[in-house]
Formats: sequence, C-alpha cells, structure tokens
Amino acid sequence: MKKNILLSCVLLLLFVSKGNAQNAAVSSAAISNAADSNSPRSSSANSGERMFFPKNWIRGYTDFAVAPPHNEPDLGRCAFPQPASAGGAASACTAFARYLISGYVEIQPFGRTFARHFFVFFEPTFSFGRNIPQITYTASMIPIAFDRSVGVALELPKNFQLRVTQHQVDYLGRYSHNLGPADLHTTGPYGLYSTIGVRWSFGGYGHTNSPY
Repeated sequence: MKKNILLSCVLLLLFVSKGNAQNAAVSSAAISNAADSNSPRSSSANSGERMFFPKNWIRGYTDFAVAPPHNEPDLGRCAFPQPASAGGAASACTAFARYLISGYVEIQPFGRTFARHFFVFFEPTFSFGRNIPQITYTASMIPIAFDRSVGVALELPKNFQLRVTQHQVDYLGRYSHNLGPADLHTTGPYGLYSTIGVRWSFGGYGHTNSPY
C-alpha cells in the first residue's frame, strides 16, 4: 500500500515538473520573439519596405472650390471700395477670385534607415476670376495668382514634425501688371516668407479610416 502511494506521488511530481518546464520554455520563446521584434535591426529587416520608393511614397490631395457671388476671396491686391471710375476702366483692379484649385503633396522616397523620416511637401493654390465687389460679378476664369508653399519636414516621435517652409505668390496674366488706381501693389496673401515650425497631429489624422 505504501509502495503504491509513494509511486503515485513520484509520478505526480514528474508530471507537474514536465508541465512547468514546457510552460517555461513557451514563455521564454515568447519573450525572445518579442524582444527580437522590438529591436531596431529586426524591425528594419521585417518591415518589408523597399529602400527606395516604398508604398505610399507620394501622397496628398486635390481640391476645387467655387465662391458664390458676394463671397469672392480677396487676395489683398485691390483697394476696397474702389474709386468710382475703376469699375468701368479697362484696367480696373479685379483680383477677387471666383474659383480656387489647390492641393497638397508629400514625397517620401526612402523606406529604410534614418532617411525614411524625411519628406518634402508642396502646397499650391491657383486662383481664377474677374470681380469687383458691389460693382461687377462675373463667372470668368481668368488666372489671377499662383500661391504655393514648399518645404522639407522631419518626422519626430509622438506625431510631431519639424518643418521648414518657404512661401511665395506670383500674379499671372493681366494681374502681373498695374491694375489702375485701386491697385495696392501688394505681393499677395502673406507675400514672400520662410518659417521653421513644429506640427503636431492627433486623432488619427493622416491615417486611412474612410468607411468607403
């Protein structure tokens, strides 16, 4: 009887020891795999991205907008109200837009190494129209100005970006010349400037989450 009890105890201990050894081996393997996947070298090797021109290396959007009458964007070029004679003059200052075509493009050509955190961006806006508030409202699509920002950015942790931007405006066609007594001779919205800034994105901005 004592021999049977002793034998049962030995078998039970062997079974429990074997189970603990298997669990320890599984836990060790899981920890090892997690550590490997978190290492920078392994992440780079397993990312699946190409060194040059990875997936979505060029991205952005385009936009087209129409301003209804009495809502024309003022580019800051013309005095308002204008002299009474300006409305009928051939050289009237009509830099109040009816249409805006704009967009935003990011180009990130590197998929690996530290260079993958850099990208360049381009943000153009074209304005079109020929209007004088309270005097002339037309559907004309004459080009007015080419407004753009261009720069380079560096991705930082916690959804931050360091951005260097240069902005410029060029007037087009007839708007590149004198527009009469109401012409303020300005350099367009915000004019020519350069900035160094920080951008913070939140709420999943920039990620694809459309239900369509």
